[in-house]
Amino acid sequence: MIDEETFKQFKITGKILTRHRYNTSHSGNISMRSGNKILIKRRGAMLGYLEPDDIIETDLYNADSGIMLSSTETEVHRQIYLNTDAMAVIHAHNPFCVILSFIEDEITCLDAEGIYMYRKIPIIELDNPAGPADAAREVPKILKNYPIVVVRGHGVFAKGNTLYDALQNITGAEQSAMLRYYTMLTGKPLKRDYSKEKFFSEW
Repeated sequence: MIDEETFKQFKITGKILTRHRYNTSHSGNISMRSGNKILIKRRGAMLGYLEPDDIIETDLYNADSGIMLSSTETEVHRQIYLNTDAMAVIHAHNPFCVILSFIEDEITCLDAEGIYMYRKIPIIELDNPAGPADAAREVPKILKNYPIVVVRGHGVFAKGNTLYDALQNITGAEQSAMLRYYTMLTGKPLKRDYSKEKFFSEW
């Protein structure tokens, strides 16, 4: 049985993701690493209305019986934990991040907070964007060096030391994407374009 404080993090995170419309009623998934185990949302559970038995425990290193109940993207989470410093992972369908993924190869942050937190947000393209196999192979490569990545046309994966930390990356990146999108709609040139400044490509 999941402890009360850990479940609280899952429940609050799930509610915020759905209230902000980063996920539909049943989409997306969240997880935490706990020693040699992964705690992850049950397959088909509603993120905004999680109950303690909606959090499934499965082995970090090997597929066990928990895999039958856990999220269909459990393998993506597993590979992120095995190949990065992540202790928590969130997968969401941030609307503005996805919109920009249709027209850009990376999201250049324009706002001060976005520049401080992310500078730029990578976008990757997968042969099968919604399938876990390609994401399990490619997403961890990016999350080694970035806190969040966008899968073109699908959604985002973010890591953190805690679920709340990963949630901040989800919400912060979406805020930056939204501000960039609406700024682009004005059709006016930027007073300051960080992407053209020295060393930006190295960030």
